[in-house]
Amino acid sequence: MDEYFHSVRLISDRCKGCVSCTKRCPTEAIRIRSGKAQIIESRCIDCGECIRRCPTHAKTAVTDQLADLAEYAYNVALPAPALYAQFSADIGIDAILAGLLNLGFDEVFEVAQAAELVSLAIQDYMTRGQAAKPVISSACPAVVRLIQVKFPELIDHLLPIHAPVEVAARLVRQKCSKQLQLKSEQIGVWFITPCPAKMTVIKQASDLKSSISGAIGISKIYGDLLKAIPAECLNPSLHKSTWQGIGWAVAGGETSTIKELNTLVVYGIHSVSTALEQVVMGKLTGLDYIEALACAGGCIGGALNVEDRFVAEHRMKQRKRTMETVKASDQMVSAGDYSEVLLGGERPLVEAKPVLRLDDDIMKAMSKVEEIESTLKRLPGFDCGLCGSPSCYTLAQDIAQGMASETDCIFKLREKVRDMAQTMIELANKLPPSLDKESS
Repeated sequence: MDEYFHSVRLISDRCKGCVSCTKRCPTEAIRIRSGKAQIIESRCIDCGECIRRCPTHAKTAVTDQLADLAEYAYNVALPAPALYAQFSADIGIDAILAGLLNLGFDEVFEVAQAAELVSLAIQDYMTRGQAAKPVISSACPAVVRLIQVKFPELIDHLLPIHAPVEVAARLVRQKCSKQLQLKSEQIGVWFITPCPAKMTVIKQASDLKSSISGAIGISKIYGDLLKAIPAECLNPSLHKSTWQGIGWAVAGGETSTIKELNTLVVYGIHSVSTALEQVVMGKLTGLDYIEALACAGGCIGGALNVEDRFVAEHRMKQRKRTMETVKASDQMVSAGDYSEVLLGGERPLVEAKPVLRLDDDIMKAMSKVEEIESTLKRLPGFDCGLCGSPSCYTLAQDIAQGMASETDCIFKLREKVRDMAQTMIELANKLPPSLDKESS
């Protein structure tokens, strides 16, 4: 099995062995063993759902930190549009960007600017009419990973265009290399991220190397940034993006820029999983494009944000009302001029990551399938999760793989204890005369 970097980690000392995370994980990647949660790496998609649901805060996300800027000669911050929703609408975007410069970044480049370019590229791509429909947005890394591990048959439906943050990183690297005469390894490009999945994409081993040096969680930088925001911004030209790019932070922001297409917006990782199941079964017909987002409400609901997503959404609506909405196509050149950056020869499709390989030997694998089916018939089917597996079916899988036993199910254990007690009673009533005191 290939090694896979994961941003989402378990803090074992905090874990109390409850089953909240096992029941909420969309890929059934968590088990409770010996009173502690265990994450099955091949199944984990780093969506952060377990971080949100853990009552003891035993799940966390590993991201980079400001101290890592010292490794580079020149550092650029790529703020996600969701960052703006963490601050009151009274604090201008220019002031927030100035605060990033005060924290030690040499330059800021808004991901929202790249989102405007990607919007144009999507429009161009869809008008060609050559895509397998429905086309599924590839902007959310957790959704891409979900398709890899759970719906590999939909890989060909993924939009073959880089996510806005990757486009932003490529653009800023090109500019810095040309204008500052710096080598790529001297330039640090840092995504200020609302979710752990992007950190995973950056750090994982892949033939498609990211142009991003690292990712710093919004929650990790928020306190320092709040202090660094100037009371009066002396550089009002830092903010260059329009609402069309900033709107990508909210569910529906991406598809709002795609005209004359039958689109669907679905958010929340479980809702996304359900929608993708419907696509696989052929029930969602006539759709051209699906904007799928792992977090509730879009990126503003990311696990690494600090504000409640409803507060964040309200703030974004306030910003939208106060911003002068300018069509990206009025101030941006054709997306075709950026084809090398946006499409890169059309991004290689991601590979499937099978989450359950019973055995390399086909005969042994077939035998395990039969074992799973027979075990499942003996289990109660309550899917209570008290066994440490999220469902009876996954417990049957774990048993076939030697990772669990049938008596891990408390109902089967109770049956066995009851049968043993009955057997002891029967044995007690059948003592030989030499041991039976009452017969003497």
